Amino acid sequence: MNQEPPTPEIPDKLFFRIGEVSKLLGVPAYVLRFWETEFAVLAPKKSDTGHRLFRRKDVELLFRIKELLYEKRFTIEGARQSLRQQRKGPAPPAEIQQSLFAVDPLPQIREELVSLLKLLDH
Repeated sequence: MNQEPPTPEIPDKLFFRIGEVSKLLGVPAYVLRFWETEFAVLAPKKSDTGHRLFRRKDVELLFRIKELLYEKRFTIEGARQSLRQQRKGPAPPAEIQQSLFAVDPLPQIREELVSLLKLLDH
């Protein structure tokens, strides 16, 4: 059985510099800077000297992003959607989610397009 390493304890501080966050997450600083450009919800404060200052909630969000991308193997867009869904509320049960993806939408789309063509022909 594949055991995940436990999430490291986040120190009790107001702000973290990018190097500290990089070590906590175990990813290079450039990855954090890239994620900042890809996830609008991630917006660390900048110090007067231009250094990124991450709050605890930013660090927690980064752990969630890392989990989605590295462990659950989401794409960037999939991770964005998952984070949006989490902010909106609980996800539907797994059987409903599966049924949403089990239905092939193409036949219905084709049917609607055919009906639109018939309307245009008249």
